[in-house]
Amino acid sequence: METINDTEENMLNTAEDYYNLPDNVRAELIKGKFYNMAAPTRKHQHILGMIYNKIFNHLESQNGDCKVYPAPFSVQLNEKSVVEPDITVICDKDKLTERGCTGGPDWIIEIVSPSNSANDYMRKSGLYYDAGVRDYWIVDPIIEKVIVYDMTDKITNIAIYTFNDTVRSNIYDDLYIDFSSVLDSYEE
Repeated sequence: METINDTEENMLNTAEDYYNLPDNVRAELIKGKFYNMAAPTRKHQHILGMIYNKIFNHLESQNGDCKVYPAPFSVQLNEKSVVEPDITVICDKDKLTERGCTGGPDWIIEIVSPSNSANDYMRKSGLYYDAGVRDYWIVDPIIEKVIVYDMTDKITNIAIYTFNDTVRSNIYDDLYIDFSSVLDSYEE
């Protein structure tokens, strides 16, 4: 585990620094360091839209308290980390602010882009676990896999699916995403 002395800790950026970024800058703050975000590809956005619509329609049909938000949507996990997951589901409305969400959402889905894969696979998973995220999915269109981190019981269970599989949410017993239908509608 890396350690930071007090002088280095004080030099790290904070959530306030993130919120003061110019509007034309897309970045995430992870453990006090800024990571620039490139514009997503058309395929990335297509997958995001399809998954978002399935979740949104399910939540609307249930008339529940949970809300789903697509990126860009700020999630402040702590004072040194503010991220913009591709899809965020929040069931505790007390976590919602005008800026986005403060605290760990219930479900986060990240869609991997070549420019940010290290963030999704390595930097964010521990942050999400520490913040109390219950369900974390990494959707990787490059290798056509879905990695699901079920953190509902503070023990991480990991399952790996392909884009030919149907994947059930760990927080909704009756919500399934058929990934073959997500890609079937995408035209290269």
